[in-house]
This record gives sequence, C-alpha cells and structure tokens, in this order.
Amino acid sequence: MLIALHDIEKRLILALAGKKGWMGLDELSMHTGLNMDQVRRGVEWLKYKGIINIEESVIRLITIGREGLNALKSNLPEVRLVDAATRMGGEGVSLKDVRSATDLADDEFNAAIRYAKERGWITLSNGKVYVRKSVDAQSMPEYRLLARLGEKGWLREDELSNDDKDAYRMLKSRPEYIVEKVVKEVKVMLSDHGYSILKQIIDEERMKDALTVKRIDVTAPAPIIYAGRKHILQDVIDEVREILIGMGFEEIDGSMVQSAFWNFDALFTPQDHPAREMQDTFYIANMHKSIDAKQEVVERVSSMHEQGWRYSWSSKEAERLVLRTHTTAVTIRYLAEHKPDEASIFSIGRVFRNEKLSYKHLAEFHQVEGIVVSKDTTLRDLMGIQQEFYRRLGLNKVKFWPTYFPYTEPSLQSMVYHERLGRWVELFGMGIFRPEVTEPLGIDRPVLAWGGGLERIAMLKYGIDDVRELYSNRLSMLRGVARCQL
Repeated sequence: MLIALHDIEKRLILALAGKKGWMGLDELSMHTGLNMDQVRRGVEWLKYKGIINIEESVIRLITIGREGLNALKSNLPEVRLVDAATRMGGEGVSLKDVRSATDLADDEFNAAIRYAKERGWITLSNGKVYVRKSVDAQSMPEYRLLARLGEKGWLREDELSNDDKDAYRMLKSRPEYIVEKVVKEVKVMLSDHGYSILKQIIDEERMKDALTVKRIDVTAPAPIIYAGRKHILQDVIDEVREILIGMGFEEIDGSMVQSAFWNFDALFTPQDHPAREMQDTFYIANMHKSIDAKQEVVERVSSMHEQGWRYSWSSKEAERLVLRTHTTAVTIRYLAEHKPDEASIFSIGRVFRNEKLSYKHLAEFHQVEGIVVSKDTTLRDLMGIQQEFYRRLGLNKVKFWPTYFPYTEPSLQSMVYHERLGRWVELFGMGIFRPEVTEPLGIDRPVLAWGGGLERIAMLKYGIDDVRELYSNRLSMLRGVARCQL
C-alpha cells in the first residue's frame, strides 16, 4: 500500500538509507540540508508511521570553565608556586615571599601548597619552601585536558581516555575549572518497514524523471556571473602593504582606542591645542584609563610640555580615552617600548576625526604611517623613500615643499602629478620628529616620519570624485571598476 510522504520525510529516509545505521539529529541535518526544527518534526512523523526506530540516551558534556581558562593562560596555581620558588633559589625560600611572587589569592595559594605537597614537588619546614621536583606543566594530564577543552569546546565524558578521566576528576574538584551539562541524545535508523517504503520513494523518483521532458534553448542568453572579489579600497590597502614590505618595512598594529597621552601628549601636542577639542576628536564618554607607559616616560613628557609650552601639564587630561586621530599613536608607542637603534616600520589602520562629511572628508578613514630610525638618516633619505613609494604606485612625478606639522621639524608636503587629471595632487605629509617628541622616549637618533590617507589614493586610482562613494556599497560601481588599472 502506498503511503503519502512529505518531502521532509523522503529526504530523511534517503539519508538514513545511505548511512545504513544509526544517525544523530545533527548528522541528519547536515546530510539533508534541513534545519533542526524540520528534522525533529520529520522524525516525529516517521516514528508515528513506524518507518524508523528511535534510541534515546543521556550523555554528559564537559568544557573549560572561567578558572580553567585562567589556568590555561597563566598556568595551574601549583605550577606557578613551584616556578616562583625555583626562580627564588628553590631551597629554604620564605613562604611569604613565594606568596607575593605568585600573585595568587589566599584560597588559590593554599590549594597550590596542598597539591604541590601531594605530588611531592615541594616540602615545607619552618615557614620555608624546598623544591624537590621540577615541573613541566604541558606534560600534566590536567593541563593537556584543559588545552583540549579550550581548543575543541565541548567533549563527551564517555569518550575521554583513562588519563583524561583522571584529570577530569581532579579538575572537577576545583571550583569553575570545568563546566558540565547533561543533554539528551536521539539516534534514529530505518526500520524494516522503512526499507520497504524506500523502494516506493525510489520508484516514484524514477517515474518522475521518465515523465519529465526538458527543453534546452541553446540560443538563450546566459546569465551574467559576477565573480567574488575584494573591495577596491581593500585592493589599495593590500597594494600599499605589499609595496612597503617589498621596500624592507615591517608592519605593526595597535588599538583603535588610545589614551590622549599616546595620541597627543607623547607627540608634544599641548593640552589646550584646538585639535584636542571635542569638535575635532571623538572621546570615549566618561572614561579614563591610567596611562599605560613607564613612569619615567610620563614624567619626561610632562616636563617637556611644561618647559616647552609653559603650562601645568595634567595627567587627568592625558588619561582620557579617544578614538585615535592618526596611526602615529601606534608608532610612537612602538618607539617608547622598543627604543630601536635601527628600524623601518609602518602601520595601516582606521582613524577617526570629528569632521563634517563631504565629498572629500570622512569621519572614519584609513591611514598609512611609517617611520625610519637610523643614526645618519636625513631629510633627503625621507624624500627618496617617498619617491620610491610613489614610483611603485605608478606615480613618477613627485615634488616637495616646506610646510608645518606640529610634531615634525623640518616638515615637507609631497605632491604627485596625476596624468589623467592633468594636474598636481597633494598626498602625504612627512618630516623628522622633533627632539621634544623623541627625547622623552629615550630616542637619541633621527626618526623620519610620514603618512597620509589611503582613500585619496583609491580615488586617484579609480577616478572617483566623491570619497563617500567608496563606502556606498553600490554594486554597479564595485563591479564596473577594472581589476587592473593601466
């Protein structure tokens, strides 16, 4: 007798017939392309009709907890204890000193002492710690299990190895190291009646194919297929990155949210400068952060401001958080932290300025910025770097003229001749960092600096007159631009 079947039921039956065994609901969803609600509904229908057998079971799943993640990042407390004691000599180390060095809470430290003693790693005598065994954290079953859970997510308890089970029992006794949940697992397979229905489905599909007459019009126009491609602005960013790496530069990156200290103060921009006003800069409302720089650097920057600009420098103002107005905040921080004798680095990223949107201005755009540190480097070297950079972009006519920038002296502005436009176009600014910028950072060598917006290069390259067009996502424009510009 023929049985009326829904398309969902047919697809489930065919998938089960292909597996010839038990299948979970997730596996059925993957093989049939149905969502989980459709699979569950279809399984209920087939169960009611006796077409499938169902097996239900309860399984326990485990994953890493909050403290487990901390242990994976900073190591297990007992390992940190042994490592700290070893670094302090390992024999007769004051328990109080070890406690300070590990930076563990009281309950964590006490637990670490207990676990380390149980494993025979340490002994205690008169408030002194004696290390008896060195510890390799990565060879510990507990650490290996935490690493697996951190990588895989949820694991089935019944599939753990014996070592993993021992580690699981140990970690389970520690609060918030392991998270457990119990879920119901449903598996289905075709019943004998289901296999008889399978023949009916196959016969129906064959009959449908036999009765279907397909006509093909070989003269019909084929649909236009638009191949996937990167955004034209991303093409420019990738091209600039490739050019700079080919010129021997190394790329660095940093946060888009910076303290006013790195965005302004470290660049010798006075705290009453108009560029720091809210009409020019996006500040994070009601948020301050302690200055993330060495105290000696902060003191030297403060002193340089008070001597150079003759005002009382405010650390509170320097702690304000801003959306960076230039990528120089990243490179200046690199200089402060690394103090290189020789360096050629660059940074590409988004910057933000509180400007009125127009055909040539955006509130958010991309900027490339680079620096070169060397003992004998000069402004002429910087001009040569810029000429070579523009040449690789296909811009061969370049000229420079003196200008003013707040944190470079001398400073130059570059212009390139655009053949299609038939005129000179202003591009990147550049110069040598002023001593007021480099000396507080401990840099005693010349630092060449340059930078500019990448949207302007994209506009020149693709003949775009309105910078907002780059962010319009108008498909006709994106598809119509030639991939390679001649």
